Amino acid sequence: MADVLQPGPMTLEQWADMDEDEPGELVDGVLVEEEVPTNLHELIVGWLLYELMTWAKQTGGRVLGSEHKLGVAPRRGRKPDVAVYAPRTRVNWQAPLSRVPPLLVVEVISRRARDVRRDRVEKLGDYACFGVRWYWLLDPDARLLEILELGADGRYTIARQASDERITVPGCEGLELDLADLWKTVDDARAEEGDYGEEGDDGEEANDERGRH
Repeated sequence: MADVLQPGPMTLEQWADMDEDEPGELVDGVLVEEEVPTNLHELIVGWLLYELMTWAKQTGGRVLGSEHKLGVAPRRGRKPDVAVYAPRTRVNWQAPLSRVPPLLVVEVISRRARDVRRDRVEKLGDYACFGVRWYWLLDPDARLLEILELGADGRYTIARQASDERITVPGCEGLELDLADLWKTVDDARAEEGDYGEEGDDGEEANDERGRH
């Protein structure tokens, strides 16, 4: 269970009206911690946003990032990493949260056990009850994309799993994702991180030397 951030009950409306820099999701009327993303997590989210926005621009869909709030139930609110609305979906763009289910949501899985459980169990149930047609789970450690489809029975089943190939995405006509390019982006960033670490240490030593003179 995620750590409680604020004791006492909170309504969905109060959660929606919180400042945008205030963290937390609403679970059964209680404000709980949300995932603390790493820089690598945000790099992957950025890659997905670019690909999905490029596709949505051609189709008329709308793509929102990780501060978009979904009122998935009367006392539950979630903030997916990415949310995509189908063309002509009627969303109140002036509201602080949406009560309309997106076409799809994406969660990039982090390493902490509590985050894995939240994405694979808790949010899966929330998004299913809310009526989100497609739920994507992207696992950077396994280098695996799982695309889940909501069935008539209100349960998700796996529609597609992919690792490092170029895929045509079910439920998103005309959308292709080059997962090999995603993992190359990740690998390049990690390589740069190693180079930066060495240079950063040298830079700090150089600054210390200048400070002593």
